[in-house]
Amino acid sequence: MQKEKYATATDEELILRYRDGEEAAVDHIIDKYKNLVRKKAGSMFLIGGDHDDLIQEGMLGMFKAVRDYDMGRDVNFYTFADLCVSRQMYTAVQASNRKKHLPLNTYISIYGQPGEDESGERSSCILMNSIPTDQEKNPEEVVLEQERLEVIEAAIEKELSAFEKEVFDLHMTGMTYTQIAKVLGRDEKSTDNALQRLRAKIRKIIREE
Repeated sequence: MQKEKYATATDEELILRYRDGEEAAVDHIIDKYKNLVRKKAGSMFLIGGDHDDLIQEGMLGMFKAVRDYDMGRDVNFYTFADLCVSRQMYTAVQASNRKKHLPLNTYISIYGQPGEDESGERSSCILMNSIPTDQEKNPEEVVLEQERLEVIEAAIEKELSAFEKEVFDLHMTGMTYTQIAKVLGRDEKSTDNALQRLRAKIRKIIREE
């Protein structure tokens, strides 16, 4: 019954109804965007978040988006909600500090060139397909490769600045530098510059190992 009641309403109309006292309207919005939250939770899991906890944080971020959305000033609700959910989850990952080391064996090739996303914006997914996967190696090679990864990981941890580490973490979830800049509250140019610096540093570290 509730779905039928709100089925044709826009996000903005639902937000107005919620602010007028219809509590069910916000439940409908959160249900509508639950797949967005789940997708982002899967991405943030790469940088150390617990999947179930991240979904809860994402739902909280979605509620905050409904609460704080300014129809006269902000962009469309979907874009605003996407940013709020990302910020909420990334803050949770930082606070939990459950995983201090970088998951290097999951990364994409550092030698690849950036492509373009669906909007035509430059995408910057990089890093390490140059290292063979475990399925391609025997147990002895896996141990040796893991040792090498630990050395590389420690070198990256040492060489990257705090800002570069933040950019790196979010970059590995598939975000573009523009999206990363919004999540971190930084300008796009400094974020892109940090991405270029960390790319060069990591390339140098890998070649030296």
